[in-house]
Formats: sequence, structure tokens, C-alpha cells
Amino acid sequence: MAAHLPALARLRMAVFRDWPYLYDGDLGWEESYLADYVRAPSAGLVVAFDGPDPVGCSTCVRLAEEDEGLTAPFLARGIDPERVFYFGESVLLPAYRGSGAGVAFFTHREAHARAVSTCDYAAFCSVIRPPDHPLRPQGHVPLDAFWRRRGFTPYPDLQCTMTWKQIDGPDEVENRLSFWLKSLTGAPLP
Repeated sequence: MAAHLPALARLRMAVFRDWPYLYDGDLGWEESYLADYVRAPSAGLVVAFDGPDPVGCSTCVRLAEEDEGLTAPFLARGIDPERVFYFGESVLLPAYRGSGAGVAFFTHREAHARAVSTCDYAAFCSVIRPPDHPLRPQGHVPLDAFWRRRGFTPYPDLQCTMTWKQIDGPDEVENRLSFWLKSLTGAPLP
């Protein structure tokens, strides 16, 4: 995993710059963020390559190994973070979308979560943007249907906040994200 960090950091910066994240990234911060996955015992990384070049990546880790900003909403709802495997991100360059890599990212992360943990649930979060946001691309189709086909259920009232610098301003801003959950073991969703 560590050998791929610089390329993966650049990939995250490129993909998250687009809608809906609008992230104006910093390479040093990205490499530090990804290094946390290297140190986490349960972490998993799935990388899609075109020859030697990474064109997509997807991460996961037990939620209990994440920071308080991600665990607090679950604790507030009475969900033990030890029962949740967090799917950090899936980023894929536009030219490779629709090729099955996104489905493979979910399949491999779920298999990893089951192999290294006894977590009942998988969870990820997505940024909340208003439908009339000025940077929303014409004809944008959200990924909700794709996520539902993977078996995930939206939990709009289960939210966290993250701060990042966006392409439309000079300062970091707080962004709200909502979680989606899926049972990994057949346990009923909370």
C-alpha cells in the first residue's frame, strides 16, 4: 500500500476536484491521510490499473479505527463503531467509469471487511449538495441508484461534517455528508 501513496494522492486530488466534492487538494495532506490507512491493521486498498498507472482506488477500514468525526454520529445513534466497516472512498478517472471497476471496488471491500473483521455493517458517506448549487453540472446524475444496486440504504439523518478547501473559494469550508449502510452479515440494519 505504501508504495502507491503518491500516485493515489494525485488520483484522489484529480477525481475529488470535480462535482460533487469540489475539493482543492494538497498533495502533502493527501499523502498523510493515506498513510493513516497504512498504519491501520484492518485497512484495505483496492487499486485499478491501466498498465502500470493507477486509474482508480478505493479504501476501507474498521470504523473503530477512524477519527471521532466519523464515529461520533454512529455513537449518537447507538451504533457501536466496532460493528461497522467504513468504506472511505472510491475514485475512478472519468475515462474508466462504466467498465465495472466501481462494482469491483465494492465487491473487494466487502470481501476484505468480512475477511478481517466481524463487522455487521458496511458504511460510506457522500457529500450533500443543494440541487441548485451553481457548480452542479448540467444533467448530473447522482450515484444513488448505483449504490442502491450494491445493496446500500441511505441514512439521511446519519451525518458527519468534514472540512476542506474547495475550488470555488480561498478558505476551507465545512461540508455535510450523509451515510449509507449495508448489512454484511444479514443483521438487520439499525
